Amino acid sequence: MVDSIEAPGPGAHPAVPVRRRRVLVTLCLAVLAAQVDTAVVNLAVRPIGVYFSARVDTLQWVVDSYNVVYAALLLSGGLLGDLKGRRRIFLAGAVVLTAASLACALAPSLGILIAARATAGLGAALLVPASLAIIRVVWPEPAGRARALGIWAACNGLAMALGPTAGGVVIDSLGWPAVFMVVVPLTAASVLLALPSLPEFADAAGRSLDTAAQVAGACGLAALVFATVEAQGRPAAAAVSAVGAVAALAIFVRIERSRGHAAMVPLDLFSNGTFSGAMTATAGMTFGMYGVLFLLPLTWQSTGRLDAAAAGIALMPMALLFVLVSPLSARVVRRMGTRLAISSGIALIAGALPGIGYGAPLGNLVPAELALALTGVGMGLATGPLMGVAVGAVTSARAGTAASLINVARMVGATTGVAVLGAVYAAAGGGSYGLAAAMLAGGAVQAGCAGIAWFSLPAL
Repeated sequence: MVDSIEAPGPGAHPAVPVRRRRVLVTLCLAVLAAQVDTAVVNLAVRPIGVYFSARVDTLQWVVDSYNVVYAALLLSGGLLGDLKGRRRIFLAGAVVLTAASLACALAPSLGILIAARATAGLGAALLVPASLAIIRVVWPEPAGRARALGIWAACNGLAMALGPTAGGVVIDSLGWPAVFMVVVPLTAASVLLALPSLPEFADAAGRSLDTAAQVAGACGLAALVFATVEAQGRPAAAAVSAVGAVAALAIFVRIERSRGHAAMVPLDLFSNGTFSGAMTATAGMTFGMYGVLFLLPLTWQSTGRLDAAAAGIALMPMALLFVLVSPLSARVVRRMGTRLAISSGIALIAGALPGIGYGAPLGNLVPAELALALTGVGMGLATGPLMGVAVGAVTSARAGTAASLINVARMVGATTGVAVLGAVYAAAGGGSYGLAAAMLAGGAVQAGCAGIAWFSLPAL
């Protein structure tokens, strides 16, 4: 991989040299911080619940307040990066995420903790799309971009390895507030590296900030996620929210259609079957995996099978295989083709989830660990190529928008996965039976998305 290129600065600025390895290290540190921030929370859910005497349906908001804000503001974050500069928005997101993590650690009440988690979601909504958009511009050639995205995706797996393990140890030794401090060194390092390393890229492409569209889109996404989360506990409120989501999203579509190519989200993107297929497959994959990360540690701890530290260590096979396989995904795509690599990865997860559900309660952890390892392989095969398909299907001017949309799909899938599979878990009585039912449902969704990926994504 060539380490230095000449890349255009924003607007009419002259070309600036880009050190690719430094850029990739900076971006990887940032996404590692954002994903660790999510991963550590799953291990802290039960201790937080005990500390604040909170029920499972309330505890979901410790996870989903982050996800709701992240999903709702991703579109705005991506557009701001395109218009104002990806480096500037990247730095803003890193600073907000750092401050929010500190606020979580110092939260005196569950309400303040949930609000701080929501603010962390804002930071991630600025940070992650900017990092993907920078990759799209710095690596314009598909082969180089695929390698960079494979490494970028591996950081998600590394976060799954570091987050639960470090989180479990920190919780047992220092208590749950300290778990939110884990990400602070990572975000601080990403800021310090970004200042001299990241070039500035901006490309308005005739677009501008459209307040009406942003408000309608954010309200629609937030209301949709809220309705999903509250469907079991407060069905009336969920129904009202669902109606509001449909209305807000209809207004959003009407506004965007009237603006054409100047829209925040040009609707012609969705006429691209490859892009739409990547969106659907990504949502389905995270639907199942975030359900696993929420429910499996909760089940192990609530049944007395494992404590927080042991549960974090038990998740390691999934995370380590994700880390090891992700950098190889570009090579797999070259040999197998995009469609087969992604579909096979999602199908592996579909088969592994029921194995997790039925294997976790057994006295011998080996069956559950083998199933977790298969999910890691599946995610490693699919994650990087899915991101590459999404951002590669559009022009560089729309890189931030495409990065935002694929992450909207990822986070909507994650949030609905926690909500729906959490509801299945509760309806089945929780514990081992609830986990088995939830994982069976999650596996069915994954299988459907593997089929969608096969029929919609390019063979090569």
